[in-house]
Amino acid sequence: MPSKEKKPQSRGTYGISAQDSTWPRMELRGPTSKGKLPRMSATWLSRPRTLRTPWNGLHFQPVCRFSTETTLLAASLKVPLLAEVYGIEGNIFRLKINEETPLKPRYEVPDVLTSKPSTVRLLSCSGDTGSLVLADGKGNLKCHITANPFKVDLVSEEEVVMNINLLGQLYFEHLQVPLKQRTTKENEEDASVDTSQQKQEDLGLWEEKFRNFVDVKVNGPTSIGLDFSLHGFEYLYGIPQHAESHQLKNTSDGDAYRLYNLDVYGYKIYDKKGIYGSVPYLLAHKQGRTLGIFWLNSSETLVEINTEPQVKMGPVAAKQEVRPRTDVHWMSESGIIDVFLLIGPTPCDVFKQYSSLTGTQAMPPLFSLGYHQCRWNYEDEQDVKAVDAGFDKHDIPYDVIWLDIEHTEGKRYFTWDKKRFPNPERMQELLQNKKRKLVVISDPHIKIDPDYSVYAKAKEQGFFVRNHEGGDFEGVCWPGLSCYLDFTNPKVREWYSRLFAFSAYQGSTDILYIWNDMNEPSVFRGPEQTMQKNAIHHGNWEHRELHNIYGFYQQMATAEGLIQRSKGKERPFVLTRSFFAGSQKYGAVWTGDNRAKWSYLKISIPMLLTLNVTGISFCGADVGGFIGNPEAELLVRWYQAGAYQPFFRGHATIKTKRREPWLFGEEHTRLIREAIRERYALLPYWYSLFYRAHVASEPIMRPLWVEFPDELETFGVEDEYMLGCALLVHPVTEPKATVIDVFLPGRNEVWYDSKTFAHWEGACTVKIPVALDSIPVFQRGGSIVPIKTRIGKSTGWMTDFPYGLRVALSTKGSAVGELYLDDGHSFRYLHQKQFLHRKFSFSSGVLTNSYADKSGHYPSKCVVEQISVLGLKEQPSSVTTHSSDGNNQSVAFTYCAKTSSLSLEKLSLNIGADWEVHFK
Repeated sequence: MPSKEKKPQSRGTYGISAQDSTWPRMELRGPTSKGKLPRMSATWLSRPRTLRTPWNGLHFQPVCRFSTETTLLAASLKVPLLAEVYGIEGNIFRLKINEETPLKPRYEVPDVLTSKPSTVRLLSCSGDTGSLVLADGKGNLKCHITANPFKVDLVSEEEVVMNINLLGQLYFEHLQVPLKQRTTKENEEDASVDTSQQKQEDLGLWEEKFRNFVDVKVNGPTSIGLDFSLHGFEYLYGIPQHAESHQLKNTSDGDAYRLYNLDVYGYKIYDKKGIYGSVPYLLAHKQGRTLGIFWLNSSETLVEINTEPQVKMGPVAAKQEVRPRTDVHWMSESGIIDVFLLIGPTPCDVFKQYSSLTGTQAMPPLFSLGYHQCRWNYEDEQDVKAVDAGFDKHDIPYDVIWLDIEHTEGKRYFTWDKKRFPNPERMQELLQNKKRKLVVISDPHIKIDPDYSVYAKAKEQGFFVRNHEGGDFEGVCWPGLSCYLDFTNPKVREWYSRLFAFSAYQGSTDILYIWNDMNEPSVFRGPEQTMQKNAIHHGNWEHRELHNIYGFYQQMATAEGLIQRSKGKERPFVLTRSFFAGSQKYGAVWTGDNRAKWSYLKISIPMLLTLNVTGISFCGADVGGFIGNPEAELLVRWYQAGAYQPFFRGHATIKTKRREPWLFGEEHTRLIREAIRERYALLPYWYSLFYRAHVASEPIMRPLWVEFPDELETFGVEDEYMLGCALLVHPVTEPKATVIDVFLPGRNEVWYDSKTFAHWEGACTVKIPVALDSIPVFQRGGSIVPIKTRIGKSTGWMTDFPYGLRVALSTKGSAVGELYLDDGHSFRYLHQKQFLHRKFSFSSGVLTNSYADKSGHYPSKCVVEQISVLGLKEQPSSVTTHSSDGNNQSVAFTYCAKTSSLSLEKLSLNIGADWEVHFK
C-alpha cells in the first residue's frame, strides 16, 4: 500500500523539482523477509547525460545515464544506474536498469530466453533537453524517454498506451559493503553512509529472522521495483500460479499477488499467495488492443494492481469520456530490472511476441494426450497389472499408468523397491504389449546415503546446493535427510540427464517417462517449507536470486535426458509441478495438490486459462481432487471437465480410498467411460491444436476474450472457454445441476450443440438442461473438427482407425478446419518433414480436402469414413465424391430437416489425398 506521508522534495541537476507523489512501502511476506523494506523515494535526477549509440551492425541502442537520490532514513546516497532501451523484432521494447558499477555482478536470469533477441534499429525522432524520442523503422511505435523525472511513454499510432514510472515508484537498492568490513579511515560522506547502513541493520534488513532461521544478506537489501500505467485498460490476466480468478483483481485493498514457488498442500482458493510455479508475465486487454509485460526476474516478486476510472474531457462537458487506467507495480527482492514490453496489438500478436522470447509449447508425444491413471501409490507389480486389466475389462481407454515415490527403494530415485517391483522390465513389457506407457517420479532431493550411488557420485563431484557456510545444504524431504542437486549448474544438468540412460537407470525401458515433483524446491521444516534464501548455487549465487527458476532447470535436464537416451530421436514427456517462464519448452505442468471439492473443480478452469495465455498450454488439474474422497457425482463431473482440458490425469493421495473409474457403480462407470471415450474421439483435433501451439503460439484452452477480443461481454468470463477456435466448453461445476446458463459469444456467430445439433445465434445467454450424462459443448459455426470414428484401448491402437469430419456451417454457409498428423512420437516431423498438414474447407456446397503445408509428407492408410454437416438448410438432391484421379462417385446420405443436419457414412476418402465432396 502506498504511504500517505509526503515525499521530501529534491532538486535535479537542472534545478527542476522532482515529481511529487505518494511512495510505496514494499512488504515481503516470505519466511525470511517479514519486515518492511526501507521506504524508497523514486526521485530520478538527470545527470549530465550522454546518449550512447554503439553500433553492432544490428541496432541502435540508446543508453541513458542518471542517478538516484535514495531517501533512506534521512541519508543521502547517490548511486549511478544505467538504463538501456532496446527495440526487438516483432513490436517489442526491452528496458534494462542496473547499477552502473555494482560491487559485484547482480543476477540476470539466464536460459529462459531461447536466444539473444533480435534487435531492430531505433531512430531518434526528436528530443528536447533532457528527453529523447525513439521510433521503430515504421514510425508507428514511439518511445518517449524523459530524464527529469525519469519516465518512459510508449506511443502506438499517436496513442499513449503505457507509461513507465508515471507514479515514480522506480527504486533500486544498491549492493553495499557490509559495515563491519569498512575501515576507520573513511571520509565524512562515507561515515553518513555507515550511519544509514547501521540503521538498516537496526531495522533487521541485513539480517532477518524467521522462526529458527536467520537470513544474512551479505550486501544488504537489494530490492527493485517499477510501475507501469496502462491507459484504457481494466482487464488484466496472467502472472500464474495462484488459485484465483482468471481476471486479475484490484489489490489496493488487500494483498499483492505473490510469485514465490512453494509446496502448498491443499492450497487455499481465491488467494493471491504464490503456489508451485511462477510466470512473471501479464497481459492487459481492451477493445482494439492487447499488451504484455514480461518481468524477467526469478527472485521473490510481488505485483500490485490498481484500476481506477479516469475522466478524459471532451469538447463539451456532456461528452466527457470515462477512460480507466490500470497501474501495475512490480517489486522483486533482488536482481536487476529487465522487462519486455509486448505491444501487440492483437492477443495472437502478444502470444507470438512472448513465445519469440521464451519458446513455444513443446510438441508432445501423442500418447500423452490420452488419459493418465495415477495415485500415491500403486502398491506393486500385481497392483499395476490389476489396474491395467481393469481398464480393459470395463472397456475404458487409457494410455499411461503412474508410479509415485513408493516404487523406489527407500525414496532413492532411479531405483526400484525389490520386493514390490522385482521385475520392472517385465512389468513394462506387459504394458508395452498393450501399447501403453509408464511414468515414474524423480524429485530433486537426494537421500544422504554413501551407499546410494546417485548421492555418492553427486557428493564426490560437488553437485549439491551449498549452505552459506560452504558445506552441502541439507534438508528433510521424503527420504529423510537429503541434499539437493544444483540444477542451475550446467554440469549437474548434463550429469543428471545421463542418469536416464538405459545403462544407468536399471529397470527402465523406452516406455518409461518422468514426473518431476517437489521441485519448488520443497524442504520439510524449512522456511515456508522451502530452501533458505542464503543457500549457495553454482556461480556463488544465493538461492534468493533464482528460487523461482529451480524447478524449471530440473525439467529442462529431465527432458534432455529422455531425448539423449533415444539418441535424439524420440520426444520426451516430463510433467513438472514447479515452473517458470519458458517451461512450456520442456513439457507439461499441473495445478498441484488440489482437494476433492466442487470449489476446486470450479477454480481449476481459471487456473488453466491463466496458464494457457502465459504460454503453458499443456496443463491440467488432478481429476477427482488429490486430497479427500470425492462423491460419485463430483468424480463424474470432474472426468467430464478433464476430458476437455489439455493434460488429463486422475490422481489421489495415499490416504484416500481407491477411485479407479469402475469403483462407483455401473451407472457412474458408464458416464466416466463416455467422458474418456469422447476425449479419445477428439484426439485428432487435440493433436492438431498442439501443433498450432507448437508452431504458431496459439493457446489450446482459450478464454473467450482471445477469440472474441472486441466483445466486452467476454472479458470477464471464466466458467467456460474455447478449445481451439471451434469448440466452446462449459463444464458443470455445481452439484445437482439441472440447468446451466451458457453464454454464446459472437454477434454474427451460430453455435451447434455437439450432441443434439440444436443451434443458437451468438451474443446471447441460453439455458441448457443438463443431466449427469451431459456437459455443454458447442461447435462454432464455420468450423470443421476432425475426429476418430472408433476408439481403441489406447492411442497406439488407433493409428489406422478411420476419421470423421464434423462440419458446422457459419451463417454464410461456409466452414474451415485442419488436421495435423505425424508418427506421434519422434522428431522426424521436424528434421525430415515427415508429417501431413491438411486443410478442410466448405464453401458453395463443396467440401474440399487439400494441403495446408506442402513441405510435409507422411504416408497414412487412414480414410475419412464419416462426414456430418450441421446447418445445411435444404436437403441436397445428390452428394458425390470427386477424387484427384478423376474418379467420381455418388454416395448415400441421411438428412434431418428438424436439425438441418446431413450425415454421410461408409466413405473411403484417403486422409492424405486431395478430394472434394459436392452437395447439390
